[in-house]
Amino acid sequence: MSSHDSIPSPSASTTPDATTLLQGLVRCPSVTPAEAGSLAFLESVLAPAGFAVSRPVFSEPGTPDVENLFATIGSGAPHFVFAGHTDVVPPGDPARWSHGPFEGAIEHGMLYGRGAVDMKGGIAAFVAAALGYLAEKPDHRGTISLLITGDEEGPSINGTVKLLEWAAQRGHRFDAAIVGEPTNPNALGDAIKVGRRGSLSGTIIVTGTQGHVAYPHLAVNPIPQLMKLIRRLTAEALDHGNERFDASNLEFIGLEVDNKAWNVIPAEAKARFNIRFNDEWTPETLEAWLMARLEEAAGNEIEFELVMEPTKSTSFLTHSPALIDTLANAIETVTGRRPALSTSGGTSDARFVKDYCPVVEFGLVGQTMHQIDERVAIADLDALTAIYRRFLNDFIG
Repeated sequence: MSSHDSIPSPSASTTPDATTLLQGLVRCPSVTPAEAGSLAFLESVLAPAGFAVSRPVFSEPGTPDVENLFATIGSGAPHFVFAGHTDVVPPGDPARWSHGPFEGAIEHGMLYGRGAVDMKGGIAAFVAAALGYLAEKPDHRGTISLLITGDEEGPSINGTVKLLEWAAQRGHRFDAAIVGEPTNPNALGDAIKVGRRGSLSGTIIVTGTQGHVAYPHLAVNPIPQLMKLIRRLTAEALDHGNERFDASNLEFIGLEVDNKAWNVIPAEAKARFNIRFNDEWTPETLEAWLMARLEEAAGNEIEFELVMEPTKSTSFLTHSPALIDTLANAIETVTGRRPALSTSGGTSDARFVKDYCPVVEFGLVGQTMHQIDERVAIADLDALTAIYRRFLNDFIG
């Protein structure tokens, strides 16, 4: 199928394949937080197959409203959930793409488009797998649900965290979940993410005394003082990792001085940082570690403030043989690879799901996510669908 061929209507078949579904999703320009037809498209596929579909919109002052989707079919245990997001990052300059970022073009066995890997491809695969499983086993036991947000690439305030609360308030109790993020570094089947490090952000603000650069004795320059504090925080490692997690790391990601003049010593300087931390830390112990070293370096000479950002992103590790072993066996059966159990990388919405049930992440190869010419191999898309399908059969059936 070329990018100019029309996509068959989702209702034309009870089991559309993952490629057809992915093209439909890619052609919805759902740059976060826009829904752009992506959830409506999924509803048009799921509702005819018997899913009860809800699309709640959540709000928070100072943040954009976000539409989400919760679809469920069946009853009783086990209640399994596929989770993911249809929102994508901006495509950048479309002229730099080999094919339009929202065309869903196919060339040489690759499907191009923003979100093809992160993570509309994962959604297309698990929707196709669920529909195929239900068509084969209409009298299946248990419950299958899909929990899909439009806020993962954004502030993650009006998305999965609220959708989980919404579902729990309506009596849904989940037994296990897979988040379809692109987890594989090189080839499909490389790795399952069984945990993640946490994320904590903050700002150091140093207050000086503004003055003329020709009269430094009448001013206090906050920039060298801030650099002294930065050097102290980067002088030692937070930890060296353990058998479960990589080492925690602190990275400064921004320096800010509100001063456009060449002849003025500024009154204030700021440094923003982010820490990715393992299970040896909590946000509270990290803040105490930071404050102790900043106070040591500042002494009585530097006036500073440490401002920490709120976080719901703490480290976690999933212990569920029923989930992990069943998925690993399905991966090995389809790909011939036994996946490593990994906790590396950034955060995902699994950090919210973990509060409701055991959760792992497994999806496509992530090499082109967020890049120009983001793309997925059709063969990988089909194989991922087969993995999810086998997992459903073994976990539920």
